[in-house]
Amino acid sequence: MKSIGILSDTHGYLDKTIGEHFAKCDEIWHAGDFGENVAEELKQLKPLKAVFGNIDGSSIRNQFPEQWVFTCEKVKVLMRHIGGYPPKYNAETKKALQEHRPQLFICGHSHILKIMYDEALQCLHINPGAAGNQGWHKIRTLVRLNIDGAHIKNCEVIELGARGF
Repeated sequence: MKSIGILSDTHGYLDKTIGEHFAKCDEIWHAGDFGENVAEELKQLKPLKAVFGNIDGSSIRNQFPEQWVFTCEKVKVLMRHIGGYPPKYNAETKKALQEHRPQLFICGHSHILKIMYDEALQCLHINPGAAGNQGWHKIRTLVRLNIDGAHIKNCEVIELGARGF
């Protein structure tokens, strides 16, 4: 079993409590729009899997792909920054989901926390919302879950508090 901490859209801000929230996690997954210095800070906490977002410059784009398909335990995961949500995926995401057939799809970009199951694709969609201070969201959020073999369980939404205005 692996415990995973999921976040996105930090935009250069990493809440001081993230280390506490992800302390028992085996890995951290970031769905893009890191901003400056966030990737390095997260790598100090746990192993990091990530994709770059539309605001990320060459330092992040040289470290992480635009899309990553990987397996965690027995769950196939597809992660990209801009994706949409069931059934309103963008064209590139829809094509990737149909090609790779993951059981878990993670994206960011919208700053809208969404966890929903796509019956048509037999895939859990997670957008962890935005963990940073930049954007229009009001509450900063993270997601934590366990992957045990082929099962995704114990999914939790963690609220970090109001966005700094």
